[in-house]
Amino acid sequence: MAKRDYYEVLEVAKNASDAELKKAYRRQAMKHHPDRNPDNKDAEDKFKEAKEAYETLTDAQKRAAYDQFGHAGVDPAAGGFGGGGGRGGNGNFSDVFDDVFGDIFGGARGAGGGQNQAYRGADLRYDLELSLEDAVQGATVKVRLPTKIKCATCRGSGAKKGSSAKTCGTCHGQGQVRMQQGFFSIQQACPKCKGKGKVIASPCGDCHGEGRKQEQKTLSVKIPAGVDSGDRIRLSGEGEAGENGGPAGDLYVQVRVRSHSIFSRDGSNLYCEMPISFVSAALGGELDVPTLSGRVKLKIPGETQTGRVFRLREKGVKSVHGGATGDLLCKVIVETPVHLSAEQKEILEKFEGTLTGAGGKHSPKSHTWFGGVKKFFEDLKI
Repeated sequence: MAKRDYYEVLEVAKNASDAELKKAYRRQAMKHHPDRNPDNKDAEDKFKEAKEAYETLTDAQKRAAYDQFGHAGVDPAAGGFGGGGGRGGNGNFSDVFDDVFGDIFGGARGAGGGQNQAYRGADLRYDLELSLEDAVQGATVKVRLPTKIKCATCRGSGAKKGSSAKTCGTCHGQGQVRMQQGFFSIQQACPKCKGKGKVIASPCGDCHGEGRKQEQKTLSVKIPAGVDSGDRIRLSGEGEAGENGGPAGDLYVQVRVRSHSIFSRDGSNLYCEMPISFVSAALGGELDVPTLSGRVKLKIPGETQTGRVFRLREKGVKSVHGGATGDLLCKVIVETPVHLSAEQKEILEKFEGTLTGAGGKHSPKSHTWFGGVKKFFEDLKI
């Protein structure tokens, strides 16, 4: 049976690049692979046909001969290049299959890990709870955390003193082995040396051959002023030690600010509620107001109503993320006196008597509200 045109087999143009040929071959190989089409002779023939076309067209000399003379230029019986040379022909089929599918099944050939491949240590996280004062003003705190450090006894080699690691006899130092499954060639970590390429016959007694030890480490962490819950501080190189001389990971300190008995925080501003007596609210006066930097005097004008907010400029927080210093917002809460004596009640009743009949002069909000209520009920009667 006459052979089909190689470009037609791969469904590409005659000026197709190597990348386009590879993509086309992958598509045909996946479609007609015998494992996907068991007992299908036609699919197997198309699979072999696509392989032959790919091998020929990705070889510069063969492609030139094929473009000039057709199949005769690459047919060994006709004196052409033939299919037995190069990477294809009668050689192991997995060679060309690995070229195209190697990135799926373990990467390119010869890319094993090996003893000399260094591995970066794992990153660590530490949850740090701070007081509001430390978060706003900054502090230096000590943290203690478990981590893996480089073994001082074997200096990270994992081998007992006076001995050394030997090349793995299974993978011959490559760290990976290749398994053949039908047409597939799969590369995986060597089960003997776990991908390191070397085995330790006499492991270190302190780290048991790992080269690292689990220990508690104490660090001093400088907390910058203005941090808030959710902020994260990175300490480079303070994570777990690396393997085979690899760099250490990083430590990430996750900040959480505890609730405060007086202040609450929203961004750069601080908030507090300030209870005052109704006498102070009515007559006015000066109050000592706490801030995170000390006491300040706040002048309360007469006739201050409950819920009024006073703003103390730049008594809030200077955020670690930048921007202007926030304010302290103090909300006045007029406190009703409790546990009154008989004399105090009598005084209040007399005081209340002096307010009646003033037409809402002394309580404009109450007068307006009760007037609205009265009108509401009158409207209901209609």
